[in-house]
Amino acid sequence: MRLCTRADGTPDGQLMVVSPDGARWLPAGARWPNLLTAMGDWAAAQADLEPVAAALAAGQGEAIDLAHIRAPLPRSWQWLDGSAFATHGELMQIAFGMDPIDTERPLMYQGMSDRFYGPRDDVPFTDPALGIDFEGEYGVIVDAVPMGTSAEEAACYIRLVVQINDWSLRALAPVEMKTGFGWVQAKPACSMAPFAVTPDELGEGWSEGRVAIDLVVTWNGQAFGHANGREMAFSFPELVAHAARTRDLVAGTIIGSGTVSNAACRDVGSACISERRAIEMIDQGAAATTFMAIGDTVTMAATDAAGNQPFGVIDQRVVAA
Repeated sequence: MRLCTRADGTPDGQLMVVSPDGARWLPAGARWPNLLTAMGDWAAAQADLEPVAAALAAGQGEAIDLAHIRAPLPRSWQWLDGSAFATHGELMQIAFGMDPIDTERPLMYQGMSDRFYGPRDDVPFTDPALGIDFEGEYGVIVDAVPMGTSAEEAACYIRLVVQINDWSLRALAPVEMKTGFGWVQAKPACSMAPFAVTPDELGEGWSEGRVAIDLVVTWNGQAFGHANGREMAFSFPELVAHAARTRDLVAGTIIGSGTVSNAACRDVGSACISERRAIEMIDQGAAATTFMAIGDTVTMAATDAAGNQPFGVIDQRVVAA
């Protein structure tokens, strides 16, 4: 099943069910006005939404109006972002001049969750000198997860999968990291691709708790990378279990993979500018690629071997705040 949110003047938007080809939609109905409400009683919501999905599969529905699509969850109770790709972590240590982090646990921080930009929203920044960077990643939306849930148990609480652009301000990141208190200024609001999908919708693209699909990124119309999500060192169930070790997770919590990154990064490219800069530092002795400027654009779309884009496309422009 594929879901999205239509702008309707309310903070959480209107929940819509989407056809398998991503071209048509129908309202979820009055009982489920938005996705946050549906996440609060997913079993009941799913039972009501599946007949709507079947009607769409049979050809019903109206054409999606992309101009009025918001993030699937325009806001949520909690956003926890991991850093589950080993190559990304290694390259960031080089880019920021940080010492290696010696831990067998997933890395994770709690970020801003009161707002997620829609896939076509312009994204405002105060100063390009702060090092504006995109970060393509995958995420999951979970049901209520009890404290102490194991990784083996956590898989059954993953309800939806999403694609995220985790915007970052690289000039501020190392300063905040060194304080030991985590990010605030370096991590503004994220963006989401149009569609949230149930794991079964991904078919073979959902493998061992990972999104095994290329994340194709372009910057100002130029190909930038197509790293695959299969190389997560920790699966999404393991990230969920880590987050729930000492707390209950409220239904609607979003957990991110961190920037998608592959060991063959020189061949497949990257999902963020900082990685390319780190590779330049290693190969050339200094970074040559600059960060984003006002007016720059970025697109991201998980794209499988058949050309399917299950989450739709993030297509955004950087603007002056």
